[in-house]
Amino acid sequence: MNYKEIPRTDLRASVICLGTSHIGSAIGDAESNDLLDTYIEMGGSFIDTAEVYANWLPIEPSSSERFLGQWIKSRGSRNRIVLATKGGHPLLDKPERRRITEEDIRTDLEGSLRRLQTDYIDIYYLHRDDPRIPVETIVDLLEAHVRKGNIRYYGCSNWKLERIKQANQYASSRGYTGFVAVQNLWNLGQVNEGSLSDPTMVVSDSEFVQWHEQEQIAAIPYSSQANGYFSGKYRSLDAGALPEGSGAARVYHNAASIQRMERAERLAREHNATSTQIALAYLLAHPFPVFPIIGCKNKEHLADSMLAADVALDYKEAAALIE
Repeated sequence: MNYKEIPRTDLRASVICLGTSHIGSAIGDAESNDLLDTYIEMGGSFIDTAEVYANWLPIEPSSSERFLGQWIKSRGSRNRIVLATKGGHPLLDKPERRRITEEDIRTDLEGSLRRLQTDYIDIYYLHRDDPRIPVETIVDLLEAHVRKGNIRYYGCSNWKLERIKQANQYASSRGYTGFVAVQNLWNLGQVNEGSLSDPTMVVSDSEFVQWHEQEQIAAIPYSSQANGYFSGKYRSLDAGALPEGSGAARVYHNAASIQRMERAERLAREHNATSTQIALAYLLAHPFPVFPIIGCKNKEHLADSMLAADVALDYKEAAALIE
């Protein structure tokens, strides 16, 4: 495993971040413990969760955080991991109501601390934005929790670039650190226009990538493996050949993604790697800190993803994948 500093912080984390949206919910308790233990054993140290994770299932709310908190306590592992969580997501049954008020942030954060059984969050993301609220107000709210010791640093997820720039400009003017990380949808695939089920999701496009390089602010991309698209399942443009109801097919299946898949497979042969490892190595090769979030449901997929950190892909090779 390789490790990198997260700029603007004193945090050093494994370059592969483990997402936990299925932990303790869609994945059973024994399997969840095994995945988390294996991740740590393979050198992982960066774990990502959210207040809203698993709330789409008819089980106890925030099950991902609850299970992760129990695991951290039972393993005594809090000081060995960089722990990130997110709040401020709209209620799933009321997506029209934005939740970035002072009360919403406080309620979500205090709940996360309680469920995760910790005194502080290393990186706390706002899961969504509310453009009606001035960025100055939002930054001041987050800074208040930094001063309380509830969070060490903060970031944002699914925010538009202009709002992030405005927020960090204000933070800089006040001597604050500002957003240290951005968590958007970003991977090797080409997203089909209008295919995302949630219109508030933000894709990191070329302008975003250029900004990350210029500012050297960490990117923590979700859906970093394009929901398994580069595993080789989706090779034909014939819709009849696609798995029924496949989200990966709906979002990524197009001529550009197929070309990228074929290039990734060629590189995989050259580097003695798998195409899914190349998809992660593509992100890691960028000239700024990138910590892809992986979402694995079994140990085989976890091991394959973790080994991507050892694939020595240079930026020239990575850039050629999307030409």
